[in-house]
Amino acid sequence: MKRKLETSEQIFKVISYTLLCIFSLACLYPFLYAVSAAISGKEAVEYGRVILFPKDVQFQAFAHMFNNNMFWNAYSNTLFLTFYGTVWALFVAILGAYALSKKRLLFRRFFNFFLVFTMLFSAGLIPQYLNYLATQKAFNSIGIMDDKWLVVIAMGMAAMNIILLRNAFEGVPSEIEEAAIVDGATEFQVLSKVYIPMSKSTIATVTLFFAISRWNGYFWAKQMIANKNERPLQVFIRQTLEDFTDPDQMTYWDYPYASDSVIFALIVCSIIPILIIYPFIQKYFAKGVNLGGVKE
Repeated sequence: MKRKLETSEQIFKVISYTLLCIFSLACLYPFLYAVSAAISGKEAVEYGRVILFPKDVQFQAFAHMFNNNMFWNAYSNTLFLTFYGTVWALFVAILGAYALSKKRLLFRRFFNFFLVFTMLFSAGLIPQYLNYLATQKAFNSIGIMDDKWLVVIAMGMAAMNIILLRNAFEGVPSEIEEAAIVDGATEFQVLSKVYIPMSKSTIATVTLFFAISRWNGYFWAKQMIANKNERPLQVFIRQTLEDFTDPDQMTYWDYPYASDSVIFALIVCSIIPILIIYPFIQKYFAKGVNLGGVKE
C-alpha cells in the first residue's frame, strides 16, 4: 500500500516537475527553432515571423547545403577527427588511468597530484599554442603534413576523464586481478579481460565526452589546420556565418530562401549525429559518472 504524500511533499513534487518541464522546454526550444527556421520561407525568416513552428515550408536551404561540396568535405573531416580523436584519447586515458590506479606504481602520489594540478592551473593560451607549433614542426620534419593528425594527437589528453577512469579501475576488486594473474594473465590481459569489461559504464561515458568534444571542436582546429580543405564542420559553419553577414557578399544573394535558413540547416545537420548516438549511451551515463566520480 502506497503511503499518502504529505502536503509539503506534494508541493515540492509539483514545483520540481514544473521546473523540470520549464528547463526541458528551454533546452528543446533552440533546436526546434533551428529546424523551423531552416525549412521556413524567405520572408517568414527575414521578417521574424518564425517563432516555434515553420512558415511556408520549403527544403531549398537543405538542398543548397547538400549540393555544396565544401559541406561534405568539412563533414568528412569532422568524422575523421571525431573517430580517430576519440580512439586515441580513449587509448591514452585507459592506459594512464590503469597505471595510476595501481598502488605499486612508483611516485604514484606525485603523478596523481600533477594530473589534478593541470586542471587547476594552466600555462596559458600562448604557451599552449607555441607547444602545438613545436609539435607541428616535429610532424612536418618526419613527413606528416596532414594537420588533422596534429589535432588528433595534440588533443588526446584529458585529465578529468583520466581521473574518472582511474576511480572506476580502483573500484575493481583486487581479488579478481589476483586470480587472473595466478592463471597466468599478463598485465595487458588483466587490463583487457578484467578492468575494461568491469568498467564499461564509465568507459562509455568517457567515450561520449571525448566524442562530443571532438565533434564540437572549433578553436584549436581553426588555429592548427591551415588547409581550408581539411577544416572540420564547426569551422566551416563559422566561416559560412561570416560570409553571410558580409554586406558585400550578401548584396548578390538572390535565392528564394533566406541565408539564415542555410545557417540553421548547417546547425541542425551538425547536431543530428550526437542526437542519434546519445540515446544508446544514455543508460551508461549516470552510472558511469557515479562509479568514476566517487572513490570507494
